[in-house]
Amino acid sequence: LCTEVPPQLELSVPILFSAMSYGSISYNAHAALAKAARELGICYNTGEGGLHRDFYPYGANTIVQVASGRFGVDETYLNTGAAIEIKMGQGAKPGIGGHLPGAKIVGDVSKTRMIPEGADAISPAPHHDIYSIEDLRQLVYSLKEATAYKKPIIVKVAAVHNIAAIAGFRGGTGAAPTRIRDNVGIPIELALAAVDQRLRDEGIRSSVSLIAGGSIRSAADVVKAIALGADACYIATAALLAMGCHLCRSCQTGRCCWGIATQRPELVKRLDPEEAAARLVNLVTAWKHEIKEMMGGMGINSIEALRGNRVMLRGIHLNEKELEILRIAHAGE
Repeated sequence: LCTEVPPQLELSVPILFSAMSYGSISYNAHAALAKAARELGICYNTGEGGLHRDFYPYGANTIVQVASGRFGVDETYLNTGAAIEIKMGQGAKPGIGGHLPGAKIVGDVSKTRMIPEGADAISPAPHHDIYSIEDLRQLVYSLKEATAYKKPIIVKVAAVHNIAAIAGFRGGTGAAPTRIRDNVGIPIELALAAVDQRLRDEGIRSSVSLIAGGSIRSAADVVKAIALGADACYIATAALLAMGCHLCRSCQTGRCCWGIATQRPELVKRLDPEEAAARLVNLVTAWKHEIKEMMGGMGINSIEALRGNRVMLRGIHLNEKELEILRIAHAGE
């Protein structure tokens, strides 16, 4: 009888703070996410910029990301997090890599990312060592070896091992090109339903967890995503708004007036990390209550019973093909 359980993430709410790297957002913003995640009993994602040494104590509530640029990645970094995410792509800008302007690579950002000050941080679209599904599998096992098989591995976009994170469109900060952000990705609902059904057809749904992200803007979106098959949801834009973001869509300029997407000391200090963390806690706590109310109205008493329960969903203003992919009935049926 096998009594060993594979490494898992335990969340008090089926919500996580999505990847926002140190450098793209400020030290104070990262501090707020870390503090809120610990208080809520959930996890936040470091993004591809590494983890500042000050945030290592929050490791139990941290998902560390490994992207194509490998910024800030070393053995200590990998072993600090509660889980490791391999970023294969991003729903807000599918098919292209990351680019953080050199103007944001200053001081601790440079040290954390392990690159020279003023140098542009460019993550290529493909990983330099992944050209096939076998290569990706090798990276998964390399990361498991580096962490003594104690960390669950998340693959963002591709459903390959342990946990799959699926990123839909209309997410991302102002650093995502507008033409790509608004025209290339697909709605998370369609992608999630298709992946969930494929995993069920292959008979491996119970061995993989799905995290949905991209346009998750309310508690109702979380409920719909879980009913379509997600185990949990990533939120980022909603978290930024809770911290004080005004959606200027100018994050890439480094001149965020609210102290979130900037590295300028005079602007960073405008964001109080304690107040921002309290607002994040309020947001997720409110969503938690709303999720419970909606589940109660449906006569469902657990997230497990809601997961993949599409009988509770109805489509409005959807065509036949969309209803077929989602496997839900039209409103009124």
